[in-house]
Amino acid sequence: MGSQLPGSYVRLASLAAKGTDTVAAKTGPTIRRMQLGQELRRLREQVEREDGTGRGLTRIQAVRGTSVSESTLHRVEKGLTSLPKVQDLKELLDRYGVTDPDDVDFLLDIHKNSLNRGWWSPYRAFMPSGFSMSVGLEGDAKVLRIYQPSVMFGLFQTEAYARAMFESAKPVDERNTEFVERNVEIRMRRRGAITRSERPVEVHAILDEAAVRHVYGGPDVMREQYEHLAELAKLEHVTVQILPFAEPVYRATENFTLMEFEPPLPTLVSVDTHDGVSVTDKDTEIWRHARRFDAMRAGAPGPRETQRFLERVARELED
Repeated sequence: MGSQLPGSYVRLASLAAKGTDTVAAKTGPTIRRMQLGQELRRLREQVEREDGTGRGLTRIQAVRGTSVSESTLHRVEKGLTSLPKVQDLKELLDRYGVTDPDDVDFLLDIHKNSLNRGWWSPYRAFMPSGFSMSVGLEGDAKVLRIYQPSVMFGLFQTEAYARAMFESAKPVDERNTEFVERNVEIRMRRRGAITRSERPVEVHAILDEAAVRHVYGGPDVMREQYEHLAELAKLEHVTVQILPFAEPVYRATENFTLMEFEPPLPTLVSVDTHDGVSVTDKDTEIWRHARRFDAMRAGAPGPRETQRFLERVARELED
């Protein structure tokens, strides 16, 4: 018997065929890679073994007799890359016993979309390891829960703030002007995830007071940044809490972003590392960072206090 796709995928396939799947319409290539990888892993783990000893194949067993390498399948299942050729996917589906034409066509369509270039593709040379995947995911997320201890959250930054921040690190990190300008462009384009009119991402951000007070570019730049953050905080889908220095509560030492998606995709967490960005769906990491976020959300003053705090620090710039 051929392997069947779960009901949620069949439902999406049906909606897409009718042209009514708005979720699929907005989904970018990074999410499509995750969808395809997740489904290929599920199919591999449920296929009946040829020797009749049960279900599930190792990756080495799965790629035997195909043109796909074990390392490539590992990266594909993780959503890190796409299969380079349609024939590669067809070989795997045949190996897994997927015979239903609608299911095959649906997965081929996901594969086709996973090969598209996201808006961030031309900037890859200016991004640290793992950052392009994080950027691709945040724009397709349903909800972002973020904590930032030291600088303004990227999607909240003004152009002047972002440029001043990158300029301050330019001589230390030995970067050139092109690197600075390209990264400022990335920052500005990322903001579209929360400012777009159709299906903006819901954001709940917790900023340490240090992230708000750390000055880049001088008083005028910071005043504009505070005003911009205050306006964002008024949006229905944006919640901002500021964790003051004086609050004797738990606070994490690293910044992170929890990304929630429409089912059946899992929640992910993105964490900055010393040489890039790490993205994972490991249950233990999701649980750990969700606990951290919930603790800081409970300990920080409510969102209504954010406007007053921003007004106060803006006035202090005059002193």
